[in-house]
Amino acid sequence: MKYDPIDRQLFIKNRKNFMGQMRSGSLAVFNSNDIYPISADSTMPFQQARDIFYLSGVDQENSILVLFPDAPNEKHREMLFLTETNDHIAVWEGEKLTKEKAFEISGVQNVYWLQEFDRVFFEVMTQCDTVYFNTNEHYRANVETETREDRFIKWCKDRYPAHQVAKSNPILQRLRSVKDPIELDLIQTACNITEKAFRRVLKFVKPGVYEYNIEAEYMHEFLNNRSRGFAYTPIIASGNNANVLHYVQNNQQCKEGDLLLLDTGAEYANYASDMTRTIPVSGRFTPRQKEVYNAVNRVKKEAQKMLIPGTDWTEYHKEVGRIMTSELLGLGLLDKADVQNENPDWPAYKKYFMHGTSHNLGLDTHDYGLITEPMQANQVYTVEPGIYIPAEGFGIRLEDDLVIQKEGEPFNLMANIPIEVEEIEEIMNS
Repeated sequence: MKYDPIDRQLFIKNRKNFMGQMRSGSLAVFNSNDIYPISADSTMPFQQARDIFYLSGVDQENSILVLFPDAPNEKHREMLFLTETNDHIAVWEGEKLTKEKAFEISGVQNVYWLQEFDRVFFEVMTQCDTVYFNTNEHYRANVETETREDRFIKWCKDRYPAHQVAKSNPILQRLRSVKDPIELDLIQTACNITEKAFRRVLKFVKPGVYEYNIEAEYMHEFLNNRSRGFAYTPIIASGNNANVLHYVQNNQQCKEGDLLLLDTGAEYANYASDMTRTIPVSGRFTPRQKEVYNAVNRVKKEAQKMLIPGTDWTEYHKEVGRIMTSELLGLGLLDKADVQNENPDWPAYKKYFMHGTSHNLGLDTHDYGLITEPMQANQVYTVEPGIYIPAEGFGIRLEDDLVIQKEGEPFNLMANIPIEVEEIEEIMNS
């Protein structure tokens, strides 16, 4: 892994918190992700399943974590199962985790090789009543691929049909949504890497460069700062491309007078950052571009003030909509009749700002979080309002990552990343 070692106390604490919410006499199983094939002998780069990483820190394929807090045998209360490394694997793939290294990373003392899994698992299943399965129940999930976790659940139900089953996900949704200080430091590192890359890009962008040239500048800075790369597929959208919300082709030339929307965040140690800035290709905003830009920035500033403990997710978005409506009226994009005659299910402002304002951030860019419950301290949210005007050939979105505090306004993890018109113009023309 490119990142520095993470304090294993994070994973020890995470397991303790999870096991504290398990039913009596139950065990839970977490599987790593597969390495997914492309074709022939090619595969996609491995990315660890976030839940097993959250609970163990193990960042390796073919790994299994079993938690059984009530196990009669103390050695079975926390168990890791890993691929046994050998000389052949070391030559062709690089060394895998040893038992000692796995303990150093995770704090799990009882590490077994995978070939022992069936024997040990049979023993513990005879001693438990309930098994927790780990399913993906994120509100935005749309998974068509059968995962390693899915295959394990089928196998387990077939082999042990008499056991009760429970779901790990509700526990993890709650735990993962509130960040530990160690996690906040990792997210801050990802944000700091994003800042370095953005400042590099500000000095690089000029008329005639291609969107993919800019993507390459980001990757240069990310890799040089121990990031694997983008936390999500980057959006580098010049001109009218910015009006396609998930534009990812990044293959067009940036032209004089265009605005360039950059939705580009680095990952670090599997943790995400998520930043959006919109900059002028020529280094100066036109008066109209500046007018719309400042309107978006004002909405963002007001929206982030509302990220405090107790805020209701639904009401928050309604209030942001009211603020955006006022700005759109001021820009002449809406008139009073539009607002008076609007459909409550699709307010008038949605013509120009059609997506949500915020989402949870953490191990996933759209992280776990209970949006049906009031916001809590140490949750991390994005704030990302935008105004999209195809008729005028540009779209503007601004986005930062913020930590909710126990008292007062949230802490902006991206406070040092230029956002004001004057800052951006000064750097681009220096």
